[in-house]
Amino acid sequence: MGITNRVHFRNLRGDIFGGVTAAVIALPMALAFGVASGAGAAAGLYGAVIVGFFAALFGGTPTLISEPTGPMTVVFTAVIAQLVASDPENGLAMAFTVAMLAGAFQILFGVLKLGRYITLMPYPVISGFMSGIGVILIILQLGPFLGHATPKGGVVGTLTSLPSLIGTLDPVEVALGAFSLAILFLMPKRLKRWVPPQLLVLVGGTLLAQFLFNPADLRLIGEIPTGLPVLQLPMFEASQLRVMLVDGLVLGMLGCIDALLTAMIADSITRTQHDSDKELIGQGIGNLMSGLFGGMPGAGATMGTVVNIQAGGRTALSGLVRAGILLVVILWAAPLTKTIPLAVLAGIAVKVGFDILDWSFLKRAHHVSWKGTAIMYGVMLLTVFVDLIVAVGVGVFIANILTIERLSKLQSQQVRTITNFDDDLALNPEEEALMDRAKGRILVFHLDGPMIFGVARAISQEHTAMADHDILIVDLQDVPHLGVTAALALENAIQDACEARRQVFLVGARGKTLRRLEKLGVLRFVPSEHLVETRTQALKTALRLLADLDGVDLPQAGAEPGATAI
Repeated sequence: MGITNRVHFRNLRGDIFGGVTAAVIALPMALAFGVASGAGAAAGLYGAVIVGFFAALFGGTPTLISEPTGPMTVVFTAVIAQLVASDPENGLAMAFTVAMLAGAFQILFGVLKLGRYITLMPYPVISGFMSGIGVILIILQLGPFLGHATPKGGVVGTLTSLPSLIGTLDPVEVALGAFSLAILFLMPKRLKRWVPPQLLVLVGGTLLAQFLFNPADLRLIGEIPTGLPVLQLPMFEASQLRVMLVDGLVLGMLGCIDALLTAMIADSITRTQHDSDKELIGQGIGNLMSGLFGGMPGAGATMGTVVNIQAGGRTALSGLVRAGILLVVILWAAPLTKTIPLAVLAGIAVKVGFDILDWSFLKRAHHVSWKGTAIMYGVMLLTVFVDLIVAVGVGVFIANILTIERLSKLQSQQVRTITNFDDDLALNPEEEALMDRAKGRILVFHLDGPMIFGVARAISQEHTAMADHDILIVDLQDVPHLGVTAALALENAIQDACEARRQVFLVGARGKTLRRLEKLGVLRFVPSEHLVETRTQALKTALRLLADLDGVDLPQAGAEPGATAI
């Protein structure tokens, strides 16, 4: 794995076009997210430049465009509100420290090679989580859309203040917000190929505010400082350290999910394969550096990534070009943005929230599975009204429990006892003959497939219902995995057989399954000569034991009744 991303100049024209196009779209989004978070428009721009540059340079997805996104903005907004409320003087600086912590966690996840596991969660949970974030973003923009500052108290505070917000709305700002939404929703697709609707809204809304209305009566972005960002040293208070660590972990996890899901989209378009662990390290470096210079945290942005690819971007050079163009805006063109109305940015943010909603799954979830639908809506409600990490934790727990239950029921059908060849088990002719000679005195306890902990109950139930027998053959030939709980349930069956003075054979235990039985001490109940590779071998040895017990030979297969074997 190389230190930096794949940068070459064989696709120079396409990468430049991709970077320029992505920068044009990133500008209004960065301004909107910066204002929406409470960190300011400059923080949004700094985040777009810094996260985009370092994630492109050190990440594992050449075409990925990284910048402040809707989900990251929602979480960072809550972090800022919480820390500023507890410490008005240093709260914002501590919020940027949380962004650094998020980056550090992401680097750690990448170093530990956890990238492949980040997105291993049920789709209803991801859908409900993302849709909940979309709802939050829309609700939090209702105040600015109606001509007011965002009320305190987050989602609940905004909803309880909604009657007063509507009663005192500013008609001009509502008109500008409605203009923005109309362009974003109604602009024909063929025009979007030539002019990004977000940029058109930004320019058009600003011109309307300047020439049709009195700018002095409107809430505007205001002056954005030009020049390079100032270093923000990490700051924390002992009383807030635990909260900041948890917030950093949540922000880092969300950034991982957001980035890797976008990377998968990029893979599907370009027919390539990204490096998940390297991508997490790149995202972590980007967020660490962004927080260090007062920028918002970010992640892989679906819209910017898709536009970059469609415009010809194929290497990390496109992301570096995009970051360079935005840096030029910050250094020399920032004063041009001071007349942008906040209502226009609110309209852009509302449209982003609307796009985050998983409409595709929302429309058909109830046709697929009522359990999946319930999980999705439950996670969505928890995300909106309780807490993001609680929503994901509860959703993953319930979804996994339901999945384990279904798998356990299916797998339990593969746990059965066999006393004769009429049972539902594929025996070869020799095994059938041997079982026929045993006349029900040999019992085969057959397990098939991975024995996870949910199958332990079926093993116990089958063990309890076992018919009387003289010899127990435990058949593990078709068991690729034996969990600890299932192994202990199997131990109980073997131990009970031994206490009843029955002989026990273990068939086909090998590799990890055999080592697990050894470490748990299960093999102390089974003589080493009774550890065999095949059922046939076990059945032949068991028949000889039965003959020794009876003092006579058992009849051969196919012999006449009453005949004695020679």
